[in-house]
Amino acid sequence: MRLIFGLALLIGLALAGFAIHTAQSRFAAYQNALAASENKIIPTARVFVASRSLRYGDELRESHVQEVEWPANHIPTGIFTSMEQIFPAGEGSRTVLRQIERNEPLLASKVTGPGQEAGIAATLTPGMRAFTISVDVNSGVSGFLRPGDRVDIYWTGGSNGGGGGVTKLIEPNVQLIAIDQQTDEQRSDPTIARNVTIEALPSKVAKLVQAQATGRLTLTLVGVQDETESEAVEATLREVLGAEEQVANKVCTTRQRRGAEVVLVPIPCPAE
Repeated sequence: MRLIFGLALLIGLALAGFAIHTAQSRFAAYQNALAASENKIIPTARVFVASRSLRYGDELRESHVQEVEWPANHIPTGIFTSMEQIFPAGEGSRTVLRQIERNEPLLASKVTGPGQEAGIAATLTPGMRAFTISVDVNSGVSGFLRPGDRVDIYWTGGSNGGGGGVTKLIEPNVQLIAIDQQTDEQRSDPTIARNVTIEALPSKVAKLVQAQATGRLTLTLVGVQDETESEAVEATLREVLGAEEQVANKVCTTRQRRGAEVVLVPIPCPAE
């Protein structure tokens, strides 16, 4: 009996010693990690963030902004470095252009300039121009468009070497900045737009003006996660109907003068 008791006591002492040794090792490792983290100093810089959630059209006030320390190696582009830069004396207040969440860095791209309202002119990228395209339920993707979406623009019209009308992609991946008179990107209620406004270079605007005057423009929506660039696309009436069917449906005319008027008279189509 004494032998069993002594054996149990020895086992208990051994387990207790092992537990103490394990705890000491863990504690030493924790202290070493803590000391290493204290010695590793991360450089910071002053950044101004929103002290509350701000929505499109809100007036930016000093009470909406607070200064925090931010890792210097991860400073966002377009931050403000002082309250005087955000609120210049005598130049008026800024207006929020895009939703800003609480504790999100305040960026110049998300607010207007001092004294400006949240209109299209305040959102245009330098060197770009705003151009409005007339659309309907069919050409405007049935009301699914919102400011901030990207679209491909197709032109339909004209003729192509006797092949009838032609449809071609003339501007891929164009960003919308307004739907009718709405520029809020957080707008989620679907509406049938009558006009959409895009941002484009002056050279592209001239191209779109000519295209809208000589044919019909149609928009197709580009996916949010789609980073591919659409290739050149063109489809003629001959390709859509097939050569034989188009020839069967083809109507040929000739111009004839009847008095002071010139009229088109149907004639048999020549063999191709």
